Amino acid sequence: MNYHPKFHFSHGKPFTERELEYICKFYEIDHVRTIAFAIGKTERAIHTKVQCLKRGNLYDYYKNRNKYW
Repeated sequence: MNYHPKFHFSHGKPFTERELEYICKFYEIDHVRTIAFAIGKTERAIHTKVQCLKRGNLYDYYKNRNKYW
């Protein structure tokens, strides 16, 4: 889905720690579209952030953090 201000209310804002943990926990379980709607970002932003976290070896850190989720 392309950007729409009604659905992507957090577009252009930096990811919070809470959002990063949510993304990493549910990325392999849930659909990316569902995650995107939940945090107000585009699907492409979710995919890009996951790729960056995996490259920086932070994906597993946020996935296993258990602070918020």
